[in-house]
Amino acid sequence: MWFNGLLDLSVWQLIAVTLVLTHITIVSVTLYLHRHSAHNALDLHPVLKHFFRFWLWMTTAQNTKEWTAIHRKHHAKCETEEDPHSPVVLGIRKVLLEGAELYAEAATPETLERYGQRTPEDWVERNVYSRYKMLGIMLMAVLNLALFGVHGIWIWAVQMMWIPVWAAGVVNGVGHYLGYRNFECADNARNISPWGILIGGEELHNNHHTYPNSAKLSRRWYEVDIGWGYIRLFQLFGLAKPKGYRPIAHYVPGKQEVDVETVQAITNSRFDIMRQYRKRVMEPVLRQQRSLMDDEIRPRYRKLKQLLSREATLIKPKDKEQLETVLERHEILRQIYEKSHELQQLWRQRGLKPQEKLQALMEWCKEAEASGIRYLEEFAAHLRAYSLRPVA
Repeated sequence: MWFNGLLDLSVWQLIAVTLVLTHITIVSVTLYLHRHSAHNALDLHPVLKHFFRFWLWMTTAQNTKEWTAIHRKHHAKCETEEDPHSPVVLGIRKVLLEGAELYAEAATPETLERYGQRTPEDWVERNVYSRYKMLGIMLMAVLNLALFGVHGIWIWAVQMMWIPVWAAGVVNGVGHYLGYRNFECADNARNISPWGILIGGEELHNNHHTYPNSAKLSRRWYEVDIGWGYIRLFQLFGLAKPKGYRPIAHYVPGKQEVDVETVQAITNSRFDIMRQYRKRVMEPVLRQQRSLMDDEIRPRYRKLKQLLSREATLIKPKDKEQLETVLERHEILRQIYEKSHELQQLWRQRGLKPQEKLQALMEWCKEAEASGIRYLEEFAAHLRAYSLRPVA
């Protein structure tokens, strides 16, 4: 009948179509706006880029420059007062419920000028997408009504809510509030789920903040980045080319000499190196020391395990006091904790020349191997075997 639109679909068909339409929007955001425009981790064919721009104009009313600039500022000022949408600063409720409004407030001329470089400024962008922002979503409403009849109203409403809820709210809010962390990056980013399906891989937010210029967001074998699947698919047809997604660090079994390439490799893969330090040194030593802990400390074993490897700047004052109390009573724990921070100084200390970094790493390995702590000795030998990945 006429009120069912030109396609006259069943309820289940309408639901399926809605999921497909919103999925295209998610793919457009994660591939085009995020990985290509904001982080330059991905090259896209001009035809595919313009399709994404056109689709986002019809479904989000936000142009490339605004989204890119705000996201870049988020990375540059993460978890500070200048962060456009940090739940750590603004509270989880505000970011969840007012994510789209926070984007609108952040799109100031100063932000666009500073962080909106290398974004489209062609005739279509100037005279259509930026000039008539609301025209796109109005066009989508008309198309939905024509194709789906009265059902087009709720389909259009779902489309308009999809990005504000999932991207602006859930990723920016929950992604900095709840979830697991593969890596101890300097902000509170977390992986919401290991299966990045609903939000195209953006659920893997801790991975992304650790390696922001990687076109691939999954890092563990059990993590699924559906956006990466689309990149590979488009790559088969010459429509996409990922730039950075493989670490340059390469493990060479049997290598025993520390050289400049070793320093470069572990510096590039520093977050993964520290994750290995947690697994290979901190956790086994902590298990050994557990039986020596008194009744007051033992119930907080799990919390202590987290604090030992937690990014120091993110530890709350109360937790820092508890950690110091434990370290004062257990010399071995203090030793491996201090050695972890000494290793991090290799890439955190600015102005060091390559030879100075090499000397510092050699000294670290020498001290670790003379520590008398088996796990620390083995980890030093493990570090010596790193080099740069051979050119393919």
